[in-house]
Amino acid sequence: MEKQHVQLNFSQDFVGTLQTQLGEFSVGSQKGDLLPYDMVLGALGSCYYATFLGIAEKMRLEYEKVEIDIQGAKREEVPTTLEWVEIKLDFYGVAPQQDNKFARAVDLAGKYCSVHETIAQVAKITTSFDLHPQA
Repeated sequence: MEKQHVQLNFSQDFVGTLQTQLGEFSVGSQKGDLLPYDMVLGALGSCYYATFLGIAEKMRLEYEKVEIDIQGAKREEVPTTLEWVEIKLDFYGVAPQQDNKFARAVDLAGKYCSVHETIAQVAKITTSFDLHPQA
C-alpha cells in the first residue's frame, strides 16, 4: 500500500499552508489561497487526467493539449457533501478519426481514477468532451 502524506498548519484563523512532498500552498479564504473544495475538485481533475494519460498512451491517442473544467455543487443539508460534479474536457490538436477512441478513453479514465470513484460514492459525476482538430 502506497502511503500518502501532507501536513497542514493554521493560525487561529482560517489562514494556513498545505505542505506536500513537492511544494507548499496557501490555504484559506484570502486572494490566492486554496479553499477546501478547490483542492477536492483539483484532486479529481489531476487524478482523472493522470489516469487518462496512461490510457491515451496505450490507445495511441494524438492531441496537443487538453483543458479540463470542473464544477460541482454541495448539498444544503449537513454534512454538505458534493451533490453533483461535471467534468468537461476540451482536447486540442486532435488527429483525425479518433472520436470513438477518445470516448472510450474518457470513460475508462473515470472508471480507473481512484479519486473519481471516491467522490462518486456521494455525488453524481457527469463527464463530457469536445475534440478540436489539428490546425
